[in-house]
Amino acid sequence: MAAAVTVACLLGLPAAIASADTADSCLWAGTPYSQGATLGAGGWTFTCGRSLTGDARWDRGASAHRTGTVANPGAAGDPTGSFSAGAVQPGTSYNDYCVGEQLVSGREAVYEAVPDGDGLRWRPAGPITQWRFDQGDGTAPTARSVTECRADPQN
Repeated sequence: MAAAVTVACLLGLPAAIASADTADSCLWAGTPYSQGATLGAGGWTFTCGRSLTGDARWDRGASAHRTGTVANPGAAGDPTGSFSAGAVQPGTSYNDYCVGEQLVSGREAVYEAVPDGDGLRWRPAGPITQWRFDQGDGTAPTARSVTECRADPQN
């Protein structure tokens, strides 16, 4: 473990990332999967492996032309405790953000769970066209309004 921390520091990686992962498994939508397990989601394969620091993480593999094998709730909340780093999910209104007074829909991108301090966060990883929805699934409309982006008139 000390060697992994030393290598991480030399590479400029965080020395320790807190994780809700169990010792030898990766999380996907709250379900643990053992090291080496491969699943299908969004038209891709993901294999449970380890990062350079020894943390459990999902490694995205080849495109898979089959339906998903796991639940895909979307990037609908903090991924910490539900997903391991490397997991990818379609965006939701949770990922909406404002640029000035314009609302940008989080549904236009896919998001990857990445280490962030003591947990994980969703980081944009590409356009939503990278995600293959199973038949009958798709992005839900945002519940947010452009009024959330308007500047406070009292400031």
